[in-house]
Amino acid sequence: MNTELDPREAARGARRAGLALEGERPAEVAATAHHIQAVVATLRELDFEDTPPATSYKAVVQEDLHAAL
Repeated sequence: MNTELDPREAARGARRAGLALEGERPAEVAATAHHIQAVVATLRELDFEDTPPATSYKAVVQEDLHAAL
């Protein structure tokens, strides 16, 4: 997805959500959305093929047997 949100679209979406964006806020929201899209696009390019799912890890808690009670 390579569509960049413009400030008018950001303001329109905010109004639909019940939020009012005034002044420079629509441009700031659009720039932030573009940055988030760029980061997500980078993450999608990563190869996690050999990485086991998080559910396969078991947390190991070691107790300090010499700790004062």
